[in-house]
Amino acid sequence: MRALVINADDFGLTPGVNAGVLDAHRDGALTSASLMATADAAGDAIAIARETPTLGVGCHLTLVDGRPALPSSALPTLAIDGRFRPTWGAFISACAARRISMLEIERELTRQIEQLIAAGLTLTHLDSHKHVHLYPPIFAIVARLAVRFRIQSVRVPFEHPAFDLILRHRRDRQACRQAGENLLMAPWASGASRRLARHALPPAPRFVGRALTGRWSVAALADIIGRLPHGVSELMAHPGYPDDALALLRTRLRAERADEVATLRSPLVRQCLDREDVRLVRHGAVVPA
Repeated sequence: MRALVINADDFGLTPGVNAGVLDAHRDGALTSASLMATADAAGDAIAIARETPTLGVGCHLTLVDGRPALPSSALPTLAIDGRFRPTWGAFISACAARRISMLEIERELTRQIEQLIAAGLTLTHLDSHKHVHLYPPIFAIVARLAVRFRIQSVRVPFEHPAFDLILRHRRDRQACRQAGENLLMAPWASGASRRLARHALPPAPRFVGRALTGRWSVAALADIIGRLPHGVSELMAHPGYPDDALALLRTRLRAERADEVATLRSPLVRQCLDREDVRLVRHGAVVPA
């Protein structure tokens, strides 16, 4: 059996992103979404999730490029002046230098999960904005929280086979660079998989789509589908519609988000899934989409 979760990151980022997520699910192949609890349009995303029970919803844990759920007075090392550090590099460097308290991180991530549960959502999975949870000390926290809140699926954002991915995309500079960044994460990903096993959590779905972030097309998606191994895989997506709110944010994905909505709504994608005998599922791999 080959099964595929197609998951939208950044749910709640802006109203336009939320509308794109809904269209990609209602009229397309999207099965799940990861909701940013503290984003400006999180309330709108929560309302959509409540009204759309067929959409699996997880927490898109945020520690970079955003604001915290807890007051900044409770996060003196994590959220300076009420904001997280703006980039992955700045955040991971500060963590590695022990300038950020892991206790503050655990408290903040706990509050983000609690906010979504308090809003009436049943969370199917955990992942993170910019994949910061793959950093081993933070992944240890996230695994503990998954057990505490009985959340069965935790993303391990590493695409296999890493060397083959670089060779496959060698003629596309951006995709090849992203494949190279993926390769550098191999040691962290291996440790994350072992951590899930130690906590008696299910193995993460096989992760795909990292190298093609921002490079989507029907042909590219069909190639990914054709290469899927047996078992459950997760395709990371960023559907949405560019709007005024998105224009004010730090993101390189703008018009590309609308391209992903169009791709996910294409009948050719459904035809490819049928031809390859790949079943769409939500996180948990037990409920067909």
